[in-house]
Amino acid sequence: MIFASDNWAGAHPRIAAGLSAHADGFSTAYGDGVLDKAVYQRFNEIFECEVAVFFVATGTAANSLSLTTYNKPGGISFCHRESHVIEDECGAPEYFTGGSRLYTVEGALGKIDAGNLERAVERFAPENVHSGRPVAVSITQSTEVGTVYTLNEIARISAIAKQHGLPLHMDGARFANALVALETTPAEMTWKHGVDILSFGGTKNGCWCAEAIVLFDLERAKELAFLRKRAAQLFSKSRFIAAQFDAYFRGGLWLDTARHANAMAARLAAAIEDSPSARLAWLPQANEVFAVMKKAEAENMQAAGAAFHDWHRPLGYDGHIGEDEALYRFVTSFATTPDEVDRFGYLLAG
Repeated sequence: MIFASDNWAGAHPRIAAGLSAHADGFSTAYGDGVLDKAVYQRFNEIFECEVAVFFVATGTAANSLSLTTYNKPGGISFCHRESHVIEDECGAPEYFTGGSRLYTVEGALGKIDAGNLERAVERFAPENVHSGRPVAVSITQSTEVGTVYTLNEIARISAIAKQHGLPLHMDGARFANALVALETTPAEMTWKHGVDILSFGGTKNGCWCAEAIVLFDLERAKELAFLRKRAAQLFSKSRFIAAQFDAYFRGGLWLDTARHANAMAARLAAAIEDSPSARLAWLPQANEVFAVMKKAEAENMQAAGAAFHDWHRPLGYDGHIGEDEALYRFVTSFATTPDEVDRFGYLLAG
């Protein structure tokens, strides 16, 4: 009963097989091989336009280099106050950019409030050398608390960013989970609604280690190529990241794994709703479930083999949490089975 993180899951067998299939022989290095180029073309097809694709090792690298691409001296990037980019990157964006700042914006349940964003950006006049200048806006899709921006919400935030001449970055560590939740297309969830650069995650959704920066603003591609190299993120044997993405996309596997993870989250949420000793904090929209449980009950469940973590109360959650209770996060993945969820529900039912 592993609900600690989708990072705990292994690799999908078809992705593992894809890696093995490309283990022999020789291929041009540094992203110029036949397979690399085929995968770049596949990204073009998926996003319905020409994009520049840069393989990197981690989501931290993808987010940090994405923001570095648009950085200027005195740069300020705006993000939700509880976003991964500011809470869980150990200062990597500031490090990669050489000292730019992340400025937090409030909004309920992980999503930037458009009005708050507008007021935040307007605080910093671009010509004011003392305060610094806005350079980018970053949103997380799906968010750290499992919520999903609608297409209209993305467009609204993009409109504010564009009004101030700012690019919009999307942290898509769980991009596929949000995509299938909205039942939309990659193009609609990104550039058609104003996203300029995307951190495209595969690791949480069945890959071994495959992340990419997808750049819709092709004029920035040459600059980003140098930034990636300087950041030690240019793989010599990049065909092994390409092999993962090749298998990931083939036959729509990446969408199937995301749908499965989301379905398991919905199943888990139903089990929690039926429980006499736990309650949902809010309805899940992707593959993360948040519940309020008694601390003693949570400890008993963990002792019985369930892996999950406690969580801080997010902005915008006004539900009651008693002194003997806490908020907990459960994450499902492509590897989560109905049996695991049902066993958890059985134990929770007492």
